[in-house]
Amino acid sequence: MTVRTTVLDNGMTIITDAMPHLESAALGVWVKSGSRSETQQQHGVSHLLEHMAFKGTTTRSAREIAETIESVGGDINAATSIEHTGYFARVLKDDVGLAGDILADILQNSVFDENELAREQRVICQEIGATHDNPDDHVFDLFQEAAFPGQPIGRTILGTEESVRTFDAQAIRDYMDAHYVGDQMVMSAAGNVDHDQLVDLAQDRFHDLKPSGAPVPERARYTGGEFREVSDHEQAHIVLGLEGRAYNTDGFYAAQILSTVLGGGMSSRLFQEVRERRGLCYSVYAFHWAFADSGVFGVAASTGAEDVGELVPVILDELHRATRDITDAEVSRVRAQIRAGLLMSLESPSARAGQLARQQVLWGRPIPLQETVERINRIDAERVKHVAGQLFSDTRPAVASIGPVAGMPEYDRIAGAFA
Repeated sequence: MTVRTTVLDNGMTIITDAMPHLESAALGVWVKSGSRSETQQQHGVSHLLEHMAFKGTTTRSAREIAETIESVGGDINAATSIEHTGYFARVLKDDVGLAGDILADILQNSVFDENELAREQRVICQEIGATHDNPDDHVFDLFQEAAFPGQPIGRTILGTEESVRTFDAQAIRDYMDAHYVGDQMVMSAAGNVDHDQLVDLAQDRFHDLKPSGAPVPERARYTGGEFREVSDHEQAHIVLGLEGRAYNTDGFYAAQILSTVLGGGMSSRLFQEVRERRGLCYSVYAFHWAFADSGVFGVAASTGAEDVGELVPVILDELHRATRDITDAEVSRVRAQIRAGLLMSLESPSARAGQLARQQVLWGRPIPLQETVERINRIDAERVKHVAGQLFSDTRPAVASIGPVAGMPEYDRIAGAFA
């Protein structure tokens, strides 16, 4: 596989990873703009824009967009995250040009018809309602807000029903004009794709793109705190976390390894202690979400009302135990897991295209696999324990819980474990 990169005069980056043995290709455009790019008045507009991009352009109706890609057996989709938005397609090798043309069309010529907008606002409000009905999802929204209160990075990606209904077509255009600029956009493709042809397509179809000038997102300020929502759900859903590491900071890879040691599979410490040995819950895992300038390290679990009081202290004990006795054998096993995951992702053109785009957005360049493996292999148990000690002491946790959580320890007691 050969990765090639070209930066157009307008600042847009084109990245391809040739996999000529395949009959298909995945391609997309990723924009360095997500929910944290929004002001308070724009809450939810990134996600609404992602929906509206498929609802008609000056040359294609919403139905024609869908029929054009599906008539060649392809598919097209999009996703909004905290720090970026992606629009992507998967097609046979002969239809890469068609897919690229559609992506360029929806990202530059969308008309944002008022009738389509009204319908899509209703759809998103239903999506928001569905999320609130699902405590597995909603608890993470509350957790993010507890970690970063009063900031764009702490607000939900979907927005609120009130905010979503306020947007008109001009508000969406204004947001798109400000943030969808050349140096914030990456076209990435993997599979049976020709780099030079994709560069020619991008130069032709994105030549009017404004090169720069996107507003800089507000810097993240981790605070911590608690949201506790007592309800009559069958299960108590709990997320407990602390400030993590940003992508470009010392300790990022160690924090990634730490999260897997603690809760990254059936052999992890939390799974073995909390579920297998004590039977306190069905689901428990750890995670580390890195952002451009901050991060969160957390543990998520679901349990019954009768076990919620015991569950949290056991999790706290496991976090602190990790600062003392993580072994080289555990770290070696996790390094093997991460390496296997990286290699497996190379077999999927969709995963590879997305990975390359995110690397470009986050680090400013594609990261060779061997470079990532070497960085991970340099992390030993002492380094992981050191980072664990930094993460789990002299800090204020973020805690969110939904369900029968009245018996959960009070926040001050949980916070005291990290003082």
